[in-house]
Amino acid sequence: MTPELIAVLAVIAVALAFDYTNGFHDAANAIATSVSTRALTPRVALLLAAVGNFVGAHFGAGVAKTVGDGLVTLPTGVGSLGVVFAGVLGAIAWNLITWYFGLPSSSSHALFGGLVGATLLAVGGVVQWMNIVEKVILPMVLSPIVGLTLGYVLMLALLWLFRRGQPGKLNRGFRWAQTASAAAMSVGHGMQDAAKTMGIVVLALYTGGFQESKTHIPGWVFWTSATMLALGTYAGGWRIIRTLGRKIIDLGPPEGFAAETVASSVLYFNALVLHAPISTTHTITSAIMGVGATKRLSAVRWNVAGNIVVAWIVTFPAAALIACLTYLVVRPLFG
Repeated sequence: MTPELIAVLAVIAVALAFDYTNGFHDAANAIATSVSTRALTPRVALLLAAVGNFVGAHFGAGVAKTVGDGLVTLPTGVGSLGVVFAGVLGAIAWNLITWYFGLPSSSSHALFGGLVGATLLAVGGVVQWMNIVEKVILPMVLSPIVGLTLGYVLMLALLWLFRRGQPGKLNRGFRWAQTASAAAMSVGHGMQDAAKTMGIVVLALYTGGFQESKTHIPGWVFWTSATMLALGTYAGGWRIIRTLGRKIIDLGPPEGFAAETVASSVLYFNALVLHAPISTTHTITSAIMGVGATKRLSAVRWNVAGNIVVAWIVTFPAAALIACLTYLVVRPLFG
């Protein structure tokens, strides 16, 4: 095998490993609310999330193109694959650290931070800072605000619409409705998160000289990325599921339905209309906070929420730092 082929295969392997960790790290995004409200059993919820992620991955081409061609300009030659390799390893490391502590940080921003960190040390590498601000930083700020606001508004609307309903019947009805909202959330997660892995694989293929287009996504890339995300999702991420489903607020079926409906709507709009790679973690967590605030502000455990927000802020620079150190180690291997 040629050095170029070995380097491309190494990048694809580490990208798929990231995809797997993304699945078990972010499984909570799709199923935490359904499990905590007992709308679905844990294994049924995980299976639903895995299938939804697999389906959603096939609609994420727009997000994949943004990740593969819109954030960094790599140096030429095989050495550029070392940048991608180190960047993805930085993201994997941060995913594992936050998973260990049960913090629902963003796998997306870990990936972006890793790519930026490794690119900064590469001779000839250029970070497209304007695109980073427009496509990463602004969505990182705006998506939690939108999720919190819409979660609050939708929950108020549901409380008003069903104000005369019997609590027992309403809970049973919303448990059924949560099956649909959880499925929608899973598909939205696949649109966003599998697409980011696809973007990395395409970037590796183009940089290594194995395809001429920066944006064309071969069919096998769709299927492989979707499958790895689904397998990771089915493996579960119980530490983070407990944080999202139980530690922020005590969710009931109506609150779970409202949070999932808002989060999935925001994910669909950004993936299909704006082609913007936003964080599923930020979106669902902020929607849960907004829904919980309709009870009373003290219903949200703001100390837990504060720890999560700190993890959000730290994720990008922390993954970038890990990727920088990793790149210093692996750079000679891609010379």
